[in-house]
Amino acid sequence: MSLSLRTLLLLGTSAATITAQGTHASAAAAAAAGPSSSSAAHSGSTSGSQAGGQHGAGHNEPPGPADFINIDVQHHLGWLWVALCGSFLIYHAIVRSVHYIRKIACLNNETQRYFANPNVAYGRFKRHFSEAPLFRTRHHREFKLSSALNVGTLPSRFQTLLICAYFGVNVAFCVYNIDYANDSKTVLKELRNRTGVLSVINMVPLFLFAHRNNPLINFCGVSFDTFNLMHRWLGRISVLEAIAHTCCYCINKVNTMGWAGLQKSLTTHLSTPQTGLIATCAFVAILFTSPSIVRHAFYEAFLHFHIAMAALALAILWLHLKDLESQKVLIIVIAFWLTERSIRICHIVYRNFGSSSTKADVEVLPGDALRVTLRMARPWKFRPGQHVYLYIPHIGWWTSHPFSLAWSDSEAHSPVVSSEDLPVDIEKSGAITPVVQHDVLGLPTKTSMSLIIRRRTGFTEKLYRKAQNAASGRFTTTAIVEGPYGKENLHSYGTVLLFAAGVGITHQVPHVRDLVVSFSNSTSATRKVVLVWIIQSPEHLEWIRPWMTTILSLPQRRDVLKILLFVTRPRSTKEIHSPSSSVQMFPGKPNVTALVEAEADAQVGAMAVSVCGTGSLADDVRKATRGVMSRRNVDFVENAFSW
Repeated sequence: MSLSLRTLLLLGTSAATITAQGTHASAAAAAAAGPSSSSAAHSGSTSGSQAGGQHGAGHNEPPGPADFINIDVQHHLGWLWVALCGSFLIYHAIVRSVHYIRKIACLNNETQRYFANPNVAYGRFKRHFSEAPLFRTRHHREFKLSSALNVGTLPSRFQTLLICAYFGVNVAFCVYNIDYANDSKTVLKELRNRTGVLSVINMVPLFLFAHRNNPLINFCGVSFDTFNLMHRWLGRISVLEAIAHTCCYCINKVNTMGWAGLQKSLTTHLSTPQTGLIATCAFVAILFTSPSIVRHAFYEAFLHFHIAMAALALAILWLHLKDLESQKVLIIVIAFWLTERSIRICHIVYRNFGSSSTKADVEVLPGDALRVTLRMARPWKFRPGQHVYLYIPHIGWWTSHPFSLAWSDSEAHSPVVSSEDLPVDIEKSGAITPVVQHDVLGLPTKTSMSLIIRRRTGFTEKLYRKAQNAASGRFTTTAIVEGPYGKENLHSYGTVLLFAAGVGITHQVPHVRDLVVSFSNSTSATRKVVLVWIIQSPEHLEWIRPWMTTILSLPQRRDVLKILLFVTRPRSTKEIHSPSSSVQMFPGKPNVTALVEAEADAQVGAMAVSVCGTGSLADDVRKATRGVMSRRNVDFVENAFSW
């Protein structure tokens, strides 16, 4: 826990502290401020900018009262982030403790009646705030102009409040304690410095929230999806402050020296105004290429342009902040970025290269899908709810995409083991083979992991075509896997209701196996698992057939697991048949509300409702789950990749 607190303090206070120390220690640093300073801030993703000077308006002016107010603003904003992240950390610690205690208390409790009853106030809090969409029901269902033009989604009620509150705080800090009775030149100078200071300080959380290895994801229990949303809005706030900062400088320059003076200051080679203008232009360029409609239509081009322009802007911004205390804040930002990138590279190299390299067996499946079985170079501990980023160098060196891990096996190098150490011996098709879960001889093991990828555009289209054109519809290639990221533990819930649509099943299958095994081993509170899978055609069952065969053969599976399959586009009624009472198939779409209410009425212990699928399904499940939160102890768990 001490590491997490140090991380939060670094995020919230280090930038402000080094600025204050430098200001009180030396007036020489303030002389670098100058009225000709200009800067920029990051737009949609990775940076921000600094006032040309946070002390004084001229190169020879000592720091004035307004400059010390800027220091106070930095401290206030930093401590605001410490308080916010600390609140999430405490809340997450309490939730984890409650879940752990509930799990231990329910291991030998078959009814779990106490935990089925909700805390009324907390249930209303979840229903009307933390799990509520912005308006009525729409949250993750995308606004689309066409199949290729995606305008984006609406934030939740909680996310909207957080964004609006932080935007309001920044506006208040921009105008805080500025003496508007002064002449316009002085007022513009103070506004220029204030907006620049705020722009740079906002870079610290802006960069941190963009990273896949953001430590606050685990410490605070906030999803990468929410951090990514905040990252985008921090960029927009930061770029507005940069534009205001630049405009204040330009107006003052024109008023004092005319347009010719402004032109001269902006065209002087690597002058403070010129570097600020270049950084501003770079960040504004990112801003205009960051809207959802552009990101979704040209994601790979956007990503590469985004990173390149951000790196260029940081380099120029370093020159712009030369000899200023705010350059030390930029050091923190650059350190965050370089450290995260270095950690990612080290993990990638370690995970994928050893005595051999990671290989991918890619095979075509019915329904425009692929099964990718990854044979890892080193052992890999797998947990349900995790996802990885997949690189296929043969398809594209600089392209990676997130995919849920659908299945994982560990294969021992030696076949000599006792029969009791083997899992249920189910012969599997395709790339999946009977495996040894535990190596009793202590020999090194290798991990195989499987993904199901639906054919779309870009990377998935290229991968599908290559597999389709290969002999027997499959090929083997070198792969690079980054991760794993994320995890979900549902062991403290007596009832677990899992919804999936299409390839969203890849997120739920590991939970099904994990919960059935833990039930038979008496290591979880789970007593009921219901899987609802919505598919277009029965041929989609082939995607997970070998894995479901294994799951259906697990001990005591019938006592805990029920599977409901809904086929929305069957070719004939003959395709719809239920193999048993625990595995049932139906035509059409499910009545989500009826399913959730039925399970809530008969739930054992606390209930988790998880969904992975289309935005419309997620919104329907969210609506149904919120409807029972006031009368039953129910948690909503959503898996979504947003970018």
